[in-house]
Amino acid sequence: MSAFKEGDPTTLNRLYGRSQGKPLRAAQQELVDKLLPQIAVPAEGPVTSEALFGFDRPLHFEIGFGAGEHLAYRADLLPDHGFIGAEPFLNGVAQALTHVRDGGLANVRIHHGDALDALARVPDGALTMLYLLHPDPWPKNKHAKRRMMNDGPVRMIADKLKPGGEFRFGTDHPVYLRHALMVMRRFTDEFEWVVEDRHSWENRPSGWCETRYEHKARNTYGHEVWYFRFRRK
Repeated sequence: MSAFKEGDPTTLNRLYGRSQGKPLRAAQQELVDKLLPQIAVPAEGPVTSEALFGFDRPLHFEIGFGAGEHLAYRADLLPDHGFIGAEPFLNGVAQALTHVRDGGLANVRIHHGDALDALARVPDGALTMLYLLHPDPWPKNKHAKRRMMNDGPVRMIADKLKPGGEFRFGTDHPVYLRHALMVMRRFTDEFEWVVEDRHSWENRPSGWCETRYEHKARNTYGHEVWYFRFRRK
């Protein structure tokens, strides 16, 4: 019955989809057991640069990082910035931990769970960038309320970004694309669409790496991929 409730991910108060896939390999399980507790976002209290890294630094947040390729790429590109990645899928967390270990990425913190739980504890105006790349499209109309691109989450994203901060969104699903743009049209007072022409959303911007999901969408399924940048006013 919960699928037919009014609302969006900020009010449904539950996660949908898988939390774990294949059993973890021994090396992955060791990372989850030993490395994750060292770099996990605390379960309570404000989520700030000072609390996570000991001093103030630009703070980035990625909602649903998949296997962590983009999170690791950005953290390696900007070692003086702090990165928070949130992902409920344990196998993805294990993959991300491998990237953190292999890359020596001391500027990454991971929240294994609902991204909105951690994002809600970020002070308003604290984030420099927020990323939502290829979220689950939930293509059926009755499941549209599960989409992260809905008024509640976008309102929270707007609140957490500092003026001039950037929200990056990517998808390869045409239904989700139309839905997301419809939602963003209701936030023109909060966001400016960083766009020049159609090439702006058809070509991956600088500093935005290809993930395995994006590669599979384009090369296995033949999907188009769209890229969007929104600047907080």
